[in-house]
Amino acid sequence: MNRRQFLAAASSTALAQPPAPRRRNLVFILSDDHRYDALGCAGHPWLQTPHLDRLAAGGAHFQNAFVTSSLCSPSRASILTGLYMHAHNVQDNFSPLNPALPTFPRLLQQAGYRTGFFGKWHMGGDSDEPRPGFDDWYSFFGQGQYENPPVNHNGVKKTESGNITDILTARAGEFIDRHANRPFCLYLSHKGVHFPFQPSARHKKLYADAPIPRPATIWRNDDLDAQLPDWVKRRRYTRHGVEGLFGQVISFEDAYRDYMRCLLSIDDSVGEITRKLESKGLLDDTLIVYMGDNGYLWGEHGLVDKRAMYEPSMRVPLIAHCPSLFPKGQKPKQLVLNLDIAPTLLEAAGVTQLPTMHGRSWLPLLQGRTANWRQDFIYEYAWERDYPYTPTITGLRTEKYSFMLAEGLWDIDELYDLENDPEQRKNLLAAARIGYKRGRMIEQITDPRLRETVAALQKRLADLLRQTGGDPRRAGEAIPGYANAL
Repeated sequence: MNRRQFLAAASSTALAQPPAPRRRNLVFILSDDHRYDALGCAGHPWLQTPHLDRLAAGGAHFQNAFVTSSLCSPSRASILTGLYMHAHNVQDNFSPLNPALPTFPRLLQQAGYRTGFFGKWHMGGDSDEPRPGFDDWYSFFGQGQYENPPVNHNGVKKTESGNITDILTARAGEFIDRHANRPFCLYLSHKGVHFPFQPSARHKKLYADAPIPRPATIWRNDDLDAQLPDWVKRRRYTRHGVEGLFGQVISFEDAYRDYMRCLLSIDDSVGEITRKLESKGLLDDTLIVYMGDNGYLWGEHGLVDKRAMYEPSMRVPLIAHCPSLFPKGQKPKQLVLNLDIAPTLLEAAGVTQLPTMHGRSWLPLLQGRTANWRQDFIYEYAWERDYPYTPTITGLRTEKYSFMLAEGLWDIDELYDLENDPEQRKNLLAAARIGYKRGRMIEQITDPRLRETVAALQKRLADLLRQTGGDPRRAGEAIPGYANAL
């Protein structure tokens, strides 16, 4: 074979090779303050979310999805980094994310993905400048505004006309148009449905006569009061409680309806993005993940907003869709977290997860590849000077228990058996009031079985804190030499 024949044969062989498989596209859609049961497919009595419902039916709807800190910025930092709050150190809504910390967009960008961020960043509100890891940046200062928002698009500042949810959706669709022929990661981060709730014009009059559901624990009574720490009872009368609701500028009923109306625009957005992918022939092989950045209290224990460790505050909707990656119609019940988003998206893209991440990919749960999954996790919230009604909280959520420790208060801690008390109406530590006694909370527990349970929870919380670089003393355990130091 001469040189010409060799080159011709090599060329024909190369032409005969199948093209390299396209790398999977990723779309992560984040909403603000969307609680877990505010979905049609979650059984809400009148809210209709057809596009989210379709996504869930065609993919997976996680039944026990949680955030590890129920506040916007700490949760968003955990989503980006896969780290607990005590590791990424974004403890409030003003702290910027350390640009040296690895994030999933930066790792994807380094692996050849085109990355785009559209929406609310909210980690360091004094700047709207582009952050590391994104080829395309479209954001605004802090919370932003619902109507006619000022924005920063790749360093160019301008004012847009219209509703922010619709604007962000349109810009995200343009990003898909620009990059439909190469691997991309789209991060669509909505302002909605944060207070003050401002529905789009097309939704303002809907649900005007819809009955407002009220949890049993919204009403004060002696039995419930005896279960609660004093700080919870006091918060009822602040802007984050039902008696002082948002500074008393709106009624509970109107606020609830407007919150649900705002969710309709979010649902429309999901529908638009889904249709865009479908029109490009990308829907079946794009991993779409939808979740809320934290839950929301609507009257539970007399509270509104988030921050506290009660279930509606920390549980979020989490929906995933990718027919080529996992079977449809799944409703996993395992505990999945905001920490797991980064590892999951990285695995779907074939990019190695950093060993320093505290989360893990949940793709194996959907593909039947593992039965070994977490059984508990840390919850943490740091006291804020601007909203002092809620103390610093460190807690452990297991499959059975919710264990909450409030720091710096002369008060009681909380423990709920969620299997037998899902509404968290019976605090098993209600009698363990420190009062004038010396010692730790556990020493005030007279029931030996309860004392054993609390000791085990404290030990597990201390171990998790230690393993993830946190301070194990926050678990409340007695340390060696403790008795001699009093």
